[in-house]
Amino acid sequence: MACSRMMWATRAATYLRISVPFTLRVRGFSSVLRDLKYADSHEWVKVDGISATIGITDHAQDHLGDVVYVELPEVGASISQGSSFGAVESVKATSDVYSPVSGKVIEVNEELNSSPGLINASPYDKGWIIKVEMSDKDETNKLMDSDQYSKFCEEEDAKH
Repeated sequence: MACSRMMWATRAATYLRISVPFTLRVRGFSSVLRDLKYADSHEWVKVDGISATIGITDHAQDHLGDVVYVELPEVGASISQGSSFGAVESVKATSDVYSPVSGKVIEVNEELNSSPGLINASPYDKGWIIKVEMSDKDETNKLMDSDQYSKFCEEEDAKH
């Protein structure tokens, strides 16, 4: 009931072109955060200077189901935008995780080794996967903002 009220309020605010005081935009059962950038392979990135935190989106974890294992890269590994750096295994499938930016891995979320379900429970907070020192911050210009990603997901879901 509270979720449907929030969705109604968000839709009404969008229609009236007023800002919603939440940084969270709800779409169906998945959420999209406004201050992140998104790849069409369903990864998100939060940029802080030249540092970037990367994870999979709520939409992606919802489609995967319960995550049971996360393959993490080594700290110091070089990654390229659009290239796979790890994998997420769920009860339904195993899916590669692609990097939305290029750079060097400076930290991995070790908690995922013992609690991979953090990706389901908290995909944008405790379920982050890696932190990267970006080699080209301009690559984020090729990514979608929250409104573009929400529309992308709606169109993708309509095809299935």
